[in-house]
Amino acid sequence: MALVESYNTQQDESNKLAVFPTFHKVEGKMVVVVGCGDEAAAKVRLLAQTKAHIRVVSHERPSAALAEAVADADGVFMLSLFNPAYLDGAALVFAATDEEELDREIVEAAREKGIPVNAVDRPELCDFYTGAMVNRAPVAVAITSTGVGPVYARHIRAQVEALLPREAGQLARLADSFRATVGKLMPSGSARRRFWAEFFSGSVAANTFAGETQKALTEAHRLLNSEQDQKGYVWLVGAGPGAEDLLTLRAQRVLQEADVIFYDALVPDAVVSMGRRDATRISVGKRKGTHSSTQTQINQLLVSAAKSGKRVVRLKAGDPMVFGRAGEEIAALREHDVDFEIVPGVTAAFAAAASAQIPLTLRGVASSLVFATGHNQHGDVLPDWADLALNGSTTAVYMGRTVAGKVANLLAEAGLDLSTPVMAIENAAQTKERNFAGTLHDLCNFEHHDSVTGPTLIVIGKAVAHADQSRSLPLSPYKYEKLPAVVAA
Repeated sequence: MALVESYNTQQDESNKLAVFPTFHKVEGKMVVVVGCGDEAAAKVRLLAQTKAHIRVVSHERPSAALAEAVADADGVFMLSLFNPAYLDGAALVFAATDEEELDREIVEAAREKGIPVNAVDRPELCDFYTGAMVNRAPVAVAITSTGVGPVYARHIRAQVEALLPREAGQLARLADSFRATVGKLMPSGSARRRFWAEFFSGSVAANTFAGETQKALTEAHRLLNSEQDQKGYVWLVGAGPGAEDLLTLRAQRVLQEADVIFYDALVPDAVVSMGRRDATRISVGKRKGTHSSTQTQINQLLVSAAKSGKRVVRLKAGDPMVFGRAGEEIAALREHDVDFEIVPGVTAAFAAAASAQIPLTLRGVASSLVFATGHNQHGDVLPDWADLALNGSTTAVYMGRTVAGKVANLLAEAGLDLSTPVMAIENAAQTKERNFAGTLHDLCNFEHHDSVTGPTLIVIGKAVAHADQSRSLPLSPYKYEKLPAVVAA
């Protein structure tokens, strides 16, 4: 047994921290920074985000950056040789002189007075480290790494900064205003835990992050008065073209908050799995000719889940507002007084253009962009957008592979030159993406590419000639093919 315990202890040591993260109370207290250069300025800017009184001491005149930082922080600058007396009453001390001997003197003086001290870029002298900070006052996140240095900490900070909504501080202040009341009305610890779990991840948080502060306050009162009558919330979320790293940060956040996720057939499993681990996932996919759920049924599912108090994500491929039937779902949610938010996504045309380097608009070539679909609600080719392609527009045709020949005929009949450049992009922005290039003449045979089974976007227009076609396959699977008689005539 002794051997096993010894082994486990050694294994666990690698997971233990060399520092203990804490936050110092500095409100109304003095913090001293000794130095005159940019390192001192960086510490002053960091301290300016707190309610500390800032004193800067240096025997040299401050750099322009430091002078500006001190002024912005309403701090005090003392042009003087360092004197330990300047540290009296300080809560924290920073040595940022860039002179090792002087930094050591400052550290020793601070320790004699029992004041925690940090020597910039001298970790061996530090009593504490300052992490990269994300400020969402009164919420703060500090990240530091003693193993790989500040660069990695700043990298992590950038990710946290993006993931933590700006309104997180506002939500924290709202929570603080309810804390005493919750303590009185809910003496049970389990009841309080349920309340706060719903407060920070339900409709209160959702409305706060959406900028609906009055709704958030109303929802907080409702939650306080009746835990049973919980009001749900719906997000209509664009999943983008399918690549996980093209999902927006807001979409990632709400996926983590959802109790139930209704997702389309074109949304990859890898994106769906980014939802909260215990969220219910329900496929409501619709492909041409196969609908697992009708639009009316989907509307009913969204309303029913929200009415039962659930936080609901309706996950759609691309952008929910571009051929995503979001309008019908919005109407249903409004009709049943369900709060909702739309989270945009990268639509297929933009993803395809980025991958194939197609300038969708180009000065002197294409001054407008048309989004069209190969099918209307009855499955017929749309009759009313073809003439737009004749006026210099770049046309992006969604869901057009199986009717590519009809689209080519339609445009040719309208007068578009048969030599007009065309590209088709299958599985845009995904690892299995394929590009096909050719002309309007070739497009009539594209539907005969039997190997093309993924979602495909067709881009038509003169701007396509400026795309990167170096890795493109032929748009037509046949080397020689005439257009159908209706076009030739």
